[in-house]
Amino acid sequence: MNVDSLLTRALDFEFLTAEEGQFLFENVPTSELMYVANELRKIQKPDGKVTWQIDRNVNTTNACIANCKFCNFFRPPGHEEVYVTAIADYKTKIEDTLRYGGDQLLLQGGHHPDLGLDFYANLFRELKTFYPNVRLHALGPPEVAHICKLEGKSHTEVLSALKESGMDSLPGAGAEILNDRVRRLISRGKCTGQEWLDVMRAAHQLDITTSATMMFGHIETLEERFEHLLWLREVQTEKPDDADGFLAFIPWPFMDDGTLLKRLRGIQNNVSADEYLRMISISRIMLPNIKNIQASWLTVGKETAQLCLHGGANDFGSIMIEENVVSAAGAPHRFTYKSIQESIRKAGFEPQLRSQDYNFREIPEGIEEQLIDY
Repeated sequence: MNVDSLLTRALDFEFLTAEEGQFLFENVPTSELMYVANELRKIQKPDGKVTWQIDRNVNTTNACIANCKFCNFFRPPGHEEVYVTAIADYKTKIEDTLRYGGDQLLLQGGHHPDLGLDFYANLFRELKTFYPNVRLHALGPPEVAHICKLEGKSHTEVLSALKESGMDSLPGAGAEILNDRVRRLISRGKCTGQEWLDVMRAAHQLDITTSATMMFGHIETLEERFEHLLWLREVQTEKPDDADGFLAFIPWPFMDDGTLLKRLRGIQNNVSADEYLRMISISRIMLPNIKNIQASWLTVGKETAQLCLHGGANDFGSIMIEENVVSAAGAPHRFTYKSIQESIRKAGFEPQLRSQDYNFREIPEGIEEQLIDY
């Protein structure tokens, strides 16, 4: 393979094969990958702004039967620490979110064996009754697949009911690595990779906006990473012309602190800053039909995330007023609405507050800065 030819094709927004992408990843210096990815970013996002968001991750429940080997957050059903978040708690969290300038809840939780479609539909309706302008970026393909199994309904039936009840968009949670060899070893209780993709296909047909993710740096091979990227790209090509489909792609490294993968199998997060930069850049190159590439400052830290903005990333994601899942595995980094903007400016870009659908927002008047105390 010829490097110059492949990079020229990439700059023309051609779809590279998995083998071609892996060849670039293994043979091209980081600076060159970053240059090409940055050129693509400038074409796709010509305003030069780096977007960011204010929302809050609220967990519906921590009860889960999926038994993911990388998750310290869940508790098995019947455990004394199991909870299901009450409406009063949602109200308190939403009021705080509004004070901090947020416009959205990211609602996710475990695979609770007793919480089906009625529970989530009623929850969404109730939240929308109290807070009609707060967006619900809710669940993820594994949770949708779990509800489908409990109810004996199709993906389309469940997603239609959730959308009608107030779900505004569907996060790309639970993708990890979509190859089932990996999933059997790290998240056996979750849906297969094919079902994850099929849930997203159904969501796009219903014009439900989604995002896509990858958690890498554990037991997967490099070939499986590129397979993952191509499957996402393929699903994006299938969306209706008037649907957004995957609005963003967010890759992040496996966080290992205290996880079963580390304790029982000795699997550690060995993803360096350089490798993360390369994954961001190659993601921009391999996914020309997904416009927004997000740098995961939560897992890699401010400095590495700032470098990513020069290597294809155009989004810093949310300040995450609350986040409990990845943090439980050792992600220590935090931002407020002021510090995230300062970080973006120091990287040489103009920060721009956005909504989940990537429409620009003005910073609300009277916004309070969150005190980081966790």
